[in-house]
Amino acid sequence: MKIGAHALRNALFVAPMAGITDRAFRRLARRLGAALAVSEMLSSRPELRDSRKSRLRREHAGEERPVSVQIAGSEPAELAEAARHNAALGADIIDINMGCPAKKVCNRQAGSALLEDERLVGRILDAVIAAVDVPVSLKIRTGPDPRRRNALSIARIAEAAGVQMLAIHGRTRACLFGGQAEYDSIAEVKASVRIPVIANGDIASGEDARRVLEATGADGVMIGRAAQGRPWLFRQIAHFLATGEALPEADVFERQRILLEHLEGLYTLYGREQGVRVARKHIGWSVKSLPGGEALRCAVNRIDAAEAQRAAVNDYFERLAA
Repeated sequence: MKIGAHALRNALFVAPMAGITDRAFRRLARRLGAALAVSEMLSSRPELRDSRKSRLRREHAGEERPVSVQIAGSEPAELAEAARHNAALGADIIDINMGCPAKKVCNRQAGSALLEDERLVGRILDAVIAAVDVPVSLKIRTGPDPRRRNALSIARIAEAAGVQMLAIHGRTRACLFGGQAEYDSIAEVKASVRIPVIANGDIASGEDARRVLEATGADGVMIGRAAQGRPWLFRQIAHFLATGEALPEADVFERQRILLEHLEGLYTLYGREQGVRVARKHIGWSVKSLPGGEALRCAVNRIDAAEAQRAAVNDYFERLAA
């Protein structure tokens, strides 16, 4: 599929997840099968533009093209300037966040809170698309709450404004991540617009991906939480969609190599002190289903040095493989 002039090798997308989909994770996910990995959201507020957090979130050195940068905010002019700024820094695609349900985001009338105000949605999209020459995509939820699912209305506004791809999480803002994703709203949108529609929510296997694609008619799928600790999931889904064959989970040796690669990416991006802290959750997710995984998680939470953290991970996998 294509986004603007950018041809993608498949239709598998990494969902933007704050605190998770940094450069280290994005590079892994794309190497292991994802076509596009959208960055963590960047605030459009100008006073935060040069903060350390913002600089790290827009770090894309060594990443495969195209690079997609997500921006978040509620003021059309600020979002337009944020889009210009990130495009000037090399973003190939600008993604707008209207899907995050987190209170600290919605309390600023950003993220999925914007779905309450369709006029403002239109103003934001018009301003951002007019500000940049690169394609603009949009991430939304199905509506503010189950009684007000307005994804179709938002989708029509987006298409009219010139948005070139729409990703929809199959829950409302009020649902957060509870219950099960619903796909009827996504199917309704796909049947009503001509731009590519990407389905998101509760996709954890190749079988899930095929079921959701069949249920919605969507052009692709976006995977988030299911890939935490399992970045090879993209490879499994791509293979299943292409062949109908389910690949096994990564074996112990590959899990070790992937996790060590991830750790090095985190140490390089954040520096060793912060990188160790960020790595703890990824180690926990990576070994959660393995024998002795909980003991390793507890152990690395007490380790503050990168060398000791890496050694603990290596020792664990060597014992596991013995």
